Amino acid sequence: MKQRLKWAGIGVLALALALSFHHYAGWLQLCAGLALFLFGMQCLEQGLKALAGGAMERWLSHSTATPARGLLFGGAATMLLQSSTLVSLLTIAFLSTGLIQLAGAISVLLGANLGATSGIWLLALAGQNLSLSPLALPLLVFGVLARYTGRRGQAAGQLIVGIAFVFLGIDQIKLGFDAMADIDLTRYSAQGVAGTLVFVSVGALLTVVVQSSHATLMLTLGALAAGQLAPEQSLAIAIGSNVGSSISTAAMGFMGGNRAGHRLAVAHVLFNATTAVVALLCLPLLQASVLRLTGWVGMDDNALIQLALFHTLFNALGVALFWPIQGALARALLRWLPDPQPPANLIAQIAAGMPSTPSQHLSDSALHSADTATLALSQELRRLGRLSLEVIGQALYCPPDELDAPVRDSAALRRRVAAGEMDSALLYRQLVKPVWAGMLDFISRFELPLDPGQQQIWRDGQEAASQLVKAVKDAHALQANLQRQLHPDNPDAAAAEAWLELRWHLLKALAWLRSVSAHCDDPPRWRQQLEQLGPQLAQFEEQFSARLFLAVRQGRIDSIQLSSLINDLGYARRIVRNLQQVLLLGDGHSQGLPWRDLFQYEEASTLP
Repeated sequence: MKQRLKWAGIGVLALALALSFHHYAGWLQLCAGLALFLFGMQCLEQGLKALAGGAMERWLSHSTATPARGLLFGGAATMLLQSSTLVSLLTIAFLSTGLIQLAGAISVLLGANLGATSGIWLLALAGQNLSLSPLALPLLVFGVLARYTGRRGQAAGQLIVGIAFVFLGIDQIKLGFDAMADIDLTRYSAQGVAGTLVFVSVGALLTVVVQSSHATLMLTLGALAAGQLAPEQSLAIAIGSNVGSSISTAAMGFMGGNRAGHRLAVAHVLFNATTAVVALLCLPLLQASVLRLTGWVGMDDNALIQLALFHTLFNALGVALFWPIQGALARALLRWLPDPQPPANLIAQIAAGMPSTPSQHLSDSALHSADTATLALSQELRRLGRLSLEVIGQALYCPPDELDAPVRDSAALRRRVAAGEMDSALLYRQLVKPVWAGMLDFISRFELPLDPGQQQIWRDGQEAASQLVKAVKDAHALQANLQRQLHPDNPDAAAAEAWLELRWHLLKALAWLRSVSAHCDDPPRWRQQLEQLGPQLAQFEEQFSARLFLAVRQGRIDSIQLSSLINDLGYARRIVRNLQQVLLLGDGHSQGLPWRDLFQYEEASTLP
């Protein structure tokens, strides 16, 4: 139903636009120019990201050692990408994956707002009388040709094509405003508070709709140059564009980020909203400062330069206000938006009415960067590994805190079986499967190019997750017989003893794998240890099978029980080998996928 309404709304909007284009040629030129400008900005961002090859993300991860470095990085990255929203989303993604701290992310955010002022300066300096189309056309030709010269050339070509479309869009917007000369917004005075707030709202709404403060400012410059806006109105729209950009970033941060991303989104809204309020309160003073500064350089009659200078001044004012309180703001956000406390254990999580375990690291913001997405995937895989081992332990009636020293007391174990709380099927459906499904959804939605090393990590990560899920399912199949044979009402002691031995062997193998996963400082020796597990398993299976057949000959167990034990021995073999394969897949990855702690339990998830 929602999809139908969505497409119906799109259809109505398209029809309305088509009719308006038929009746108003100037409006068509204006919308075409805006479309070209936005498409060019998108090509520019994608080309720069592809050309950087992950360098932007690596610079970000090292840019928050000091607030000053974070500020410089935020400003420089926004000047290059010409998108403070993109830089903000990348920062949210890195903050969500734990690579940078909140205070450092806030400094990057402040720098991004300063860097966003560079775009309007370029547009203002280009002027209204300078046509960029003669430069755009050869750029378009060279950009398309460059796309046929290899991977790097394709990225450079996309960058050049983006610049060409931006130039073409600017000229089309100018022509559109010239053709709509009969529209005069200057009669709607912005002298009063109400009038000013109206144009602030217009700037915010337009930015939210087109998802680009640069596009809003480009339209404002065009209308200002054509005499269709008064200078006071353009200043109010510039303030509103900043508010609109923070709303867009906050919406994407809250929809696609974890609690860390929510904090930075709130910080962005606080910064831009506070800056807007202060700018409105100081509007006469800022206007006087702009007129005086432009008068000193002989541009007191250039409304475009005045708008660019005003935009820079009020953003710099916001940075000056927030710079001394970065640390205090970060601490306040941590208090206002604390991390949710997980239940004490898996059983408590189910009892608390939490039917699924949402992804903790696979945020939508991580999809904007190959490095960040790879790191997020590896973090979620480690989480899946811990959950899987815990569910396998529950299937064997062994809480996590007992894995290193499992209980062998058959009476205590039988009481635990009789309680019937450790249902591995329920734990799989409610905890493991949602995480696995979230990983597959994240992988399917990721569309950026990966380098060969990252491609290997993604392939191995997907295979490792599949192996973990198979191990959990085999553990559930094994639990069915354990529950029946170890129940206090079962009088067959000989069969129960065989299943106790199989359980004990499997628990020892799990404890050994968990120990090995935490000590891999020497990769060759670590791999050698993992590969030694195969012969040990084969030796146990041979001896265990011999004892089972002997028990059948002696009449202590029957052939039906023997077949069940042989099947369960196969389940145990697959569980251990799947977990062993997971660790072997993670061996040798020097970046993005540190699996050394894959099977380390979270302290909060252990049973009392």
